[in-house]
Amino acid sequence: MHARKFNPGNERIKHRYLGFLTDAKQLSPGTMDQVAATLCDFEAATGFKDFRLFRSEMAQSYKRRLNEASNPKNRPPLSKATIGSRLACLKAFFQWLSMQPGFKSRVNYSDADYFNQAGTDARMAKAAREKHAPSIEQIRHVLKCMPNSTDVERRDRAIIAFSLVSGARDNAIASLSLRHVDPDRRRITQDPRDGVRTKNAKVIVSTFFPVGSDIEAIVTDWIEFLRTERLWGPDDPLFPRTKVEIGPSRHFENSGLDRQHWKSAAAVRAIFKKAFERAGLPYFNPHAIRSTLAMLGETTCETPEQFKAWSQNLGHEQVLTTLTSYGQVAQHRQDEILTEMAKAGGVAAATVERPLIVVEPERLDKLERMIAELGGTRTS
Repeated sequence: MHARKFNPGNERIKHRYLGFLTDAKQLSPGTMDQVAATLCDFEAATGFKDFRLFRSEMAQSYKRRLNEASNPKNRPPLSKATIGSRLACLKAFFQWLSMQPGFKSRVNYSDADYFNQAGTDARMAKAAREKHAPSIEQIRHVLKCMPNSTDVERRDRAIIAFSLVSGARDNAIASLSLRHVDPDRRRITQDPRDGVRTKNAKVIVSTFFPVGSDIEAIVTDWIEFLRTERLWGPDDPLFPRTKVEIGPSRHFENSGLDRQHWKSAAAVRAIFKKAFERAGLPYFNPHAIRSTLAMLGETTCETPEQFKAWSQNLGHEQVLTTLTSYGQVAQHRQDEILTEMAKAGGVAAATVERPLIVVEPERLDKLERMIAELGGTRTS
């Protein structure tokens, strides 16, 4: 007698729900995979009972199971964030299910609330962690340590330089074509209508970040090599995948560049991992470079307008996205700032009477407009 592995009725309603998330909510394929896996895990925990039999006790039992479970990869307990994500996924599903024909009289909408995470656990899940990102000097060190003799090695080096110059996400980098980068204007156009895999299919037009002419030169030299030596055209990949062929040893070997785009960002992440290991540094994934750029912007931008432009260059519509998602002050820098304030006298110094500063009316008006503009982006 084999254990039940699926429920036909559940499969049909899951198919409808995933279609709803794809077409109506426009969720990404990666998110859809997570939703499907969570629903399957819940079914397995209930012995694949029909979703029509859902009751609050099943939600409570599953919640206890998650709190006692270990991550199958490395066996520690599941993080509060992982548990919270799974519970939120199931709550949304059963709330949707309670409004569907054939389920309205069987599934109680309020029973889905039993998937809510305990208050303390929810706060722990949402607590911000310090994000680690490489410094510009570390990235320069990585680039110096990378070999640069073969076409594949030149490509790998250009990928890391481009990630810093552009701030593009790894999946977009893997899908860019030569037409999308104009080195003369220092402009990058990430357009999903041309096959660029941007987050949420957003069109992003940006300019090279001012991270140094030496790093820009690695990117522009690579583009020039593809155009003049390889004679590649605008539709060819900016970073082509590696050609693999059977070599003299009768084994598969790398044999230069293939005139094809990568189908995923896995190869880009592998290039980063190998490069940082070669340089003797901890591994930073491609997305960490965006945090590097956000922190660089905080220290170099002198006006709200400049930081707004820097934020847009990262593809953010709101300045607060840059500040809250990428631009947290690193712990060591937080310590330095507070220590410097203490040495300067801290609050006591602020209470000392200071001379009145006269601000010209037009300058005050300009400052107020900038603050109002940033306030508008905060609420939009």
